[in-house]
Amino acid sequence: MKKILISALSIIFVSLTISAQDSGNTQDSFKPSGKPIVTVFSDFSHTSTNGNTNNAFELSRAYFGYGYNFSPDFSGKVVFDVANSAAAGTVSPGVSAFTVFLKNAYAEYSHGIVKANLGLVGTTMFGLQESVWGKRYLYKSFQDQYGFGNSADLGASVKLQFIPELSLDLAVFNGEGYKKVQADSTFQFAAGLTVQPIKNLFVRAYYDYTDKQSYLPSSTKKAQTSFNLFAGYKSDKGSIGAEFNTQSGNKNTKDHNLSGISIYGTLPVAKQFSAIARFDNLTSKNNWNTSTDGQVYIAGIEYAPVKGIQITPNFRYSDLKTGNSTTSFNLNVGMNF
Repeated sequence: MKKILISALSIIFVSLTISAQDSGNTQDSFKPSGKPIVTVFSDFSHTSTNGNTNNAFELSRAYFGYGYNFSPDFSGKVVFDVANSAAAGTVSPGVSAFTVFLKNAYAEYSHGIVKANLGLVGTTMFGLQESVWGKRYLYKSFQDQYGFGNSADLGASVKLQFIPELSLDLAVFNGEGYKKVQADSTFQFAAGLTVQPIKNLFVRAYYDYTDKQSYLPSSTKKAQTSFNLFAGYKSDKGSIGAEFNTQSGNKNTKDHNLSGISIYGTLPVAKQFSAIARFDNLTSKNNWNTSTDGQVYIAGIEYAPVKGIQITPNFRYSDLKTGNSTTSFNLNVGMNF
């Protein structure tokens, strides 16, 4: 499979130079332009775990960047991720609570059926699921939340939109994510197929493979493979999505297998108001991942007073394999422009 993906990507990238010659007429009327990118997530939470309560205000994340269109076919984007390290309990007294990462820095070519990205790019694992869920400011999509993969990584990706209803994406990534960039000779290979059988309905299958070198003894090493099936519907009348995920050899460790489902939806109930709900269930082989194995339930009301602002009071309940149950009432705010 690795040889097939490498060969396919090589052929596609070589063809980009030839197809770029077809856009000469459009170039004459095009004016280069760009715009800033700003996204901020903040929240207040009242959390109770086994009788212990905690109240907290947090600025959980902020993204700052800039996107620029050089021509009708070529564009670029740079985005910095400002993460709240204090929320993870990793900050010492006198040290800043925020850590800055370079999340995206890539060039994009888009012409005809081909869209290609090269650099520190967004991965292809859960982009569609995240767009249907649409509530990252409140809770990450399933694969991101539970460590199945990274949202961005060094590498290259190509999407072929054969017809509006059918696309194929291929990618080669470093496999480390954007927070731990490491140069080595092993990569992550990914392929996804997306079908749109009817308007607003999407069905997708995804697979990736990586066999990273690691410090683990050879007897406990294993290639990591991920598989995902997703179906989702999204329109101005609401959205609903369901996905099944499985991963063998998490972080290239033998018998560290994960599987789970996620079901979520949004239903407009009044002007500027929508009801949201989600259910996650994660399990691991031989219960090696008890810290996050279990069920999570989320329900709330999203209020969008103006474009780019979401304010969502919500309730969450998690029942983990550790025996701990957590109940929380949250007020999450998302802002982007």
